[in-house]
Amino acid sequence: MEFDQNRAAKPFDVTLLDMVRGAGRAIKRWHARRKTQKILSHLSDAQLRDIGLTRHDVCRKG
Repeated sequence: MEFDQNRAAKPFDVTLLDMVRGAGRAIKRWHARRKTQKILSHLSDAQLRDIGLTRHDVCRKG
């Protein structure tokens, strides 16, 4: 049996470029959520109620 045939498969096959792209996507998602939260925080309670949200929903993280 050859050495390569008996070797365990790599658990992860992720390159540095994949990690950088993933980090970039995460930053974009975070920025979009932050921007949305900022816009919603400027709405009145009545406006938030019209779209089915409360002040608590806007201030909640995640």
